[in-house]
Amino acid sequence: MRSFVPVLALAAAVLIAATGAASPATNAAAPPRSSDSGPGSVGVRLVDIPVDLADDPRARHYIIDNLRPGTTVHRRIEVLNTTDSTLHVEVYPAAATITHGSFVGAAGRKRNELSSWTRLRHRTLDVPAHDTVRDTVTIAVPRDAAPGESYAVVWAQVRGGRGGGVALVSRTGIRMYVSVGGHNPPAPNFTARTMTAERGPDGRAIVRARIINTGGRALDLSGTLKLASVSGSLSAGPYQVQLGTSLAPHQSEPVMIPVTDQVADGPWRATLELRSGLLVKKFHAKIKFPRTSGISPAAAVDTEASGGGALKMLVAGILLLSTALLIASARIRRRHGRRTADA
Repeated sequence: MRSFVPVLALAAAVLIAATGAASPATNAAAPPRSSDSGPGSVGVRLVDIPVDLADDPRARHYIIDNLRPGTTVHRRIEVLNTTDSTLHVEVYPAAATITHGSFVGAAGRKRNELSSWTRLRHRTLDVPAHDTVRDTVTIAVPRDAAPGESYAVVWAQVRGGRGGGVALVSRTGIRMYVSVGGHNPPAPNFTARTMTAERGPDGRAIVRARIINTGGRALDLSGTLKLASVSGSLSAGPYQVQLGTSLAPHQSEPVMIPVTDQVADGPWRATLELRSGLLVKKFHAKIKFPRTSGISPAAAVDTEASGGGALKMLVAGILLLSTALLIASARIRRRHGRRTADA
């Protein structure tokens, strides 16, 4: 039986019109906001996570697991009501996909493999005003499940009246990333292909880097960009990567970093640090912003994985030790040779 640790990861409420359009499953570590235009505010939080994922920050917001075929696991969630009246909440799983850099929960109750393996202990919950009610998510992986990673959302939904002839729905979800394949899933990994510098019509500088997911797990990317003058001591940043870039395995999308300061054209030495969960990588490129609105030619990047500095120091230490041993061995051979000649 797996051990679990408590976690209080809250999901922000999402107000959507029930028109059939897909909506992203959004999560934030803050209480859900009330909405004056909706039927009420509902939130959902993950109550516990497996001990072996306790150090992964993504696991505090999302249901993440790697399971063997035939495995059944349970995860507790808590549904919140921040309104002044009791809410009748529907709780259900639905399909999700990662496309164009975004994790998108399907409209309605569209199913995929993962959502078909998932059930809630209670399909509906009556949550008192300013109170919470717990439920249990059960994921039962079939014995014949194919290896790979699947995505879904556990939705908590409240139906309201009609505004402008359109039924209003308030719902919020917890993302699900579940891979099947035993104890040796492909490790997460990614790389940058190119980095470009550009200026918008207003003269603002923007840096883009094209990222490709080269591993076997989905990525949710965040990070920072720093600029250092190639000739001189000027520096700028750090600037935050625009959030929202999710990549399934083998997908490639650009990440965008708005440069919020007025910066010279350069050239600059750009250092982009990206992370997904516990994986951190740095990318370097020499870039130059155009003088007017436009995009400069793409620049090649070189990669520095987290811990790369320590690895270089280790290699240097091994080389120094090897050199010292060779010198010592040569001295011993010379001394032995002189003693043999004297004898």
